[in-house]
Amino acid sequence: MKALVTGATGFVGSHLVDRLLAAGHEVTALVRTPAKAKGLAERGVRLVAGDLHAEDALREAARGQHVVHHVAALVGAVDEAEFLRANRDGTANVVRAMRDAAPSARLVLTSSLAAAGPARRGTPRRAGEPPQPVTMYGRSKLASEQVVRESGLEWVIARPPAVYGPRDRDNFLAVFKASRLGLLPVFGDGTQELSMVYAPDLADGLVLAGSTPGIGGRAYFVNHPEVVSSGDVVREIARAAGRSVWLLPIPRPIAEFALGVAGGTATLLKRKTILRADKANEFFQPAWTGDAEPFLRDTGWRPEHALRPGMEATYRWYVEHGWL
Repeated sequence: MKALVTGATGFVGSHLVDRLLAAGHEVTALVRTPAKAKGLAERGVRLVAGDLHAEDALREAARGQHVVHHVAALVGAVDEAEFLRANRDGTANVVRAMRDAAPSARLVLTSSLAAAGPARRGTPRRAGEPPQPVTMYGRSKLASEQVVRESGLEWVIARPPAVYGPRDRDNFLAVFKASRLGLLPVFGDGTQELSMVYAPDLADGLVLAGSTPGIGGRAYFVNHPEVVSSGDVVREIARAAGRSVWLLPIPRPIAEFALGVAGGTATLLKRKTILRADKANEFFQPAWTGDAEPFLRDTGWRPEHALRPGMEATYRWYVEHGWL
């Protein structure tokens, strides 16, 4: 099978490339700077120079593909317009390229649980429920989903929750480092319910989303079925690192003030950031959980890593590669 991956040099995309190559697929990657993707080329990946707004490059990359994995996305931005330009409009450009160069290919959009919105405690979100995103990022990912739904292509939408694992610089590496202090902050009281997914497991799921027959036109939550709390996540990170820690609850007013200052400063300096006032809408919800049973049933996906072994494997990778 021939597969195109956008975002192939990123955290999730790099794991997806690993899995596609291991399965014997021919992989093409759309990359901004081929010189920085030399390692991919050395492993047999065909590189096409361009980004999500380079329509000629997108058509060249899409031509002849059997599946297009659209993983590239902006997770931090100056404002909502920048989120929409990258995530909604970039997806629209991928769709146009596929219509021109690979109209029979399947499009797999790596979206986010943020597009669906938070869940009720004890009741994971289901795919058929009306989406209720609560952040700029979530709204932009929902907009990208709508572009895919209206594309006329064969599509599958994957909505992973928080992703962790080897090569993650943005989500949990800082928490591992902070565990050395013996005191770790947690938003609220640490009881927020969460779905999680280990990056290599997610990559296996995305390969199945692109290759499993009969699942076109469906959106799935792609996460380990285990439900954990935000306090559990912090404690397991400390445990994996061999630390004993106290949790420091952060009340919402303090979090909103700090996030507002961080976001306002970034706006003044025109810098991208994920730390904005609207993130409090995410951090203080009762639950961010997804019902993965339909995806497990339809594809046979079996994620291997619950939170504890996943965090242990992540810690070992960080140590082996000198990140900790």
